[in-house]
Amino acid sequence: MRIALVHALRHSPPPIEAAFREAWPEAVLMNLLDDSLSADLSRDGRLTEAMTQRFLTLARYAAGTGAEGILFSCSAFGPCIEACARDLAPIPVLKPNEAAIEEVVGHGKRIGLLATFAGTIASMPSEFPPGVEVVPCLAEGAMAALDAGDAERHDRLVEQAAPALRDCDAILLGQFSLARAAPMVARATGRPVVTTPGSAVRKLRRLLQG
Repeated sequence: MRIALVHALRHSPPPIEAAFREAWPEAVLMNLLDDSLSADLSRDGRLTEAMTQRFLTLARYAAGTGAEGILFSCSAFGPCIEACARDLAPIPVLKPNEAAIEEVVGHGKRIGLLATFAGTIASMPSEFPPGVEVVPCLAEGAMAALDAGDAERHDRLVEQAAPALRDCDAILLGQFSLARAAPMVARATGRPVVTTPGSAVRKLRRLLQG
């Protein structure tokens, strides 16, 4: 079974591939990466119709290769991914965080959202169900550190930002690339921490295999 993974950040493939190895090793993966998507969103400051069309092009290409499911790893582009899901139905098309959101709200109504990309803080809270208070926290400089190849500095900046979310019921890490820092966030806050890759893989497998 072929699964297409579509990325807007070059740090995203390793954590989702690791999650597949653990939870669904039989799946055959293909990766599509366009890191200009995140750069253009940062430049424009909002999602545009042109951006939605670019996502539709990527999703249709993936479906045309025979992919039976599509998982986007770019959390700042929810409305664009929703357009792809409508366009390609009944092929399962998942936003990166929808399964994790379903999981994290089981811990309570006040959820910390820790991210390293400002676009995620802007767009993702609207994906939570009504009645949930989302407390955003941006780990300033962490994404730049990862871009520069300094994973240790990335993790340290995330750990330093995390205590701002100590009064939340649970914390959701808003980028796939943040999964590596989950133990540090848990130690810094004492709160349950939910990462996105594993929950996304498990949901996609349920949808396709029952």
